[in-house]
Amino acid sequence: MNVSNYKSKFKSEFIPVKVEQRIKVSFFPNSTVNRRTRYQPNLVSLMTLCANNYFLLLKVQADKTQINQQRHFFINEQLTYVVTVNEITRYTSLITFEQTAFERKAIDKNTTNLDIKKFTHAFHPRMSIRLYHDARMAEVISSQDIFRIKPRYDYPNKHMHQQDEKQQINQFLNEWLQLCLEHGQVQVALNTNG
Repeated sequence: MNVSNYKSKFKSEFIPVKVEQRIKVSFFPNSTVNRRTRYQPNLVSLMTLCANNYFLLLKVQADKTQINQQRHFFINEQLTYVVTVNEITRYTSLITFEQTAFERKAIDKNTTNLDIKKFTHAFHPRMSIRLYHDARMAEVISSQDIFRIKPRYDYPNKHMHQQDEKQQINQFLNEWLQLCLEHGQVQVALNTNG
C-alpha cells in the first residue's frame, strides 16, 4: 500500500491543527490549572444529606427533647459523644453534639494549664446543629472555630477552608451519627417496680 492511498483512505481522521490551537499540557494529568471553574455547591446532595441527618438525630435523641437534656454515647473507655438540647422553638431546635476523648493521664506532668486547655480544645470537637422540624432537615451551623459556615468558599482563603466546607462538615456529622447508632452504648435507667 502506498502512502497516497493510505492518506485518501483515512482522510477524515487527519485534521490539521494550527499552532495557536494547541492545548497547554500540565505535568499532572488531572490538573485543572488552565481551566479553573468556580465551585458550585450541589444543593440536591446537601439537602439530601441534611434530611438524612435530621432523621438520624431523631434516633440519637430518642426521648431527650427537653432543654438541657443530654444523651451520652459510649464508644469505648476513651471516646464518648454527648448530645445536648440547647434551645427549642415552635419550628426549630438547637442542639450541641460533642466528642469527649480526653484522658488527663495522657498529658505530660510538665505542661501548663494553658497547654492543657489548648490540647483539650484540639481533641474536643463540637458542632451546633439547627433542626428544622417543618422542613425535616438538620444543618450544622457552627463547628469548632467556624461560627458561620458559608455554602462555598473561594480557594485559597485566609482560614484555609475547603470550597465545599459546608458539605464536608455535614458529612462529618453524618459519620458521627452513624458511629453512635452502630457502636454507641447508652446508659439506661431500669424500672425495678413490681
